[in-house]
Amino acid sequence: MNVPNTLTLSRLVLAVVMMAFLSVNFPFASTLALLVFVVAGITDYLDGYLARNVYGVTSFGSLMDPVTDKVLVCAAFVSFVEVGIVPAWIVVIIISREFLVTGLRLLAANKGLMLAAGKWGKHKTIWQIIAISALLLGLAVRNDLLRDSGAELLQDYDFCFGVIALAIASGVALITMASGILYFMEHRSVISGRG
Repeated sequence: MNVPNTLTLSRLVLAVVMMAFLSVNFPFASTLALLVFVVAGITDYLDGYLARNVYGVTSFGSLMDPVTDKVLVCAAFVSFVEVGIVPAWIVVIIISREFLVTGLRLLAANKGLMLAAGKWGKHKTIWQIIAISALLLGLAVRNDLLRDSGAELLQDYDFCFGVIALAIASGVALITMASGILYFMEHRSVISGRG
């Protein structure tokens, strides 16, 4: 297994580590979760760069790179439900879109077709990463920087952060849903049997 593929698989481990930090209550766990997510983002950039410019793109990498990205994103949003900053319906939309698009790609593969990621899917991924980073930063501020602050400040922060988190997550859910609809419309011939 070459370096890019190793980096790709490392995101599965990093997703587990990030979830572990988000599920425990000890000093700076939220900050560590944010750092783990940043490291995972760096590996995502590096594995693509190394595969394209040094080691060559492999079938394994082409398949597993988007899968590990989806696992990382879904792990983050499921953890946000657990800590109570994102409602479950938003995560259902995000995960459903990923399953449906993966299903469409499998259907296409059975017909000998290879469906590349669309431009809206790439925009969706960028906004998901921005949203996850912002929510992790908000948690790190709340749980680590403001840990010993007064009750009134924490209450005000919790209210403001809750509203902002809901707005961010709702926006990402809309972008995710829209990108999925556009992807299906673009490849509707695969579903109808004409592709």
